Formats: sequence, structure tokens, C-alpha cells
Amino acid sequence: MKLADGRRVAMHYMSGKGLYVQDYSPRAKGWSKPAVIYKTRTDACQGIGLKAKDGTVAAFGDFARYCADGEPPMESVAAVATGSLTKWDKHLTTNFDGWQKIAVAPGGKKVTFSRYSKTLRWTKAAGFPAAR
Repeated sequence: MKLADGRRVAMHYMSGKGLYVQDYSPRAKGWSKPAVIYKTRTDACQGIGLKAKDGTVAAFGDFARYCADGEPPMESVAAVATGSLTKWDKHLTTNFDGWQKIAVAPGGKKVTFSRYSKTLRWTKAAGFPAAR
């Protein structure tokens, strides 16, 4: 995904390791080394959601023990980064089919992850809500 300032962000699953991110710097003319966003040994499920607006990048990835065999997600991680994209705020939801949509508000100060009527919000001021 290309950002407005020319940087790029790519996310991928590493089998048996989790969700990783890399970013491309036009100034350095190269990609960063893969950095872990979420570590797990469970199978990655299909697709990674990724959206960016006004300097905020948001993503989600899903995992389950046998997701490659069709089992629904059991771990859904939502992540948000701003600025240099080196620090990611993360939120794990378990026993959940995974997020479907990401909405980044103008200015990048708020992100909403949603699936049907369930939502998870992140704000630049407070991050994700505390786990219950």
C-alpha cells in the first residue's frame, strides 16, 4: 500500500510465526527488515486488511489452529501505527470470526474496525480500549 508521502507498507504472514510488516522508504530507497506485529504459531487465515489515511496505517490479520483446513479464525489481531510506523498498537480478540472492515477517520486520529454490528475503536489519544 502506498502512502501519501511516498512510503509504502506491506504486511504478510510467516508460517508458524505470525503477522509481519515491512515499510519502504523513498529516501533510503529500500525496504525495512520484516518486523513482527503479532506472534503466533497458529495457521494464518486468508487475507490481511490494510488501510491508510493521513499518516495513520491500520491493519488486521486472523489466525486459527487449522485455518488452512477451513477452520474459522480464533485469533483476530487489529493493529495501528502512525508516524514512522515503527511502533504498532495492537489488540487481540479471541474466539471471533475476524474483522471485515477498517475505517480511518480524516486526520487519522480515529480508526474503527468492524464486523457486522461489532466494532473496535482506536484513537490517537488513548489507543485501543483495555482488554476485558
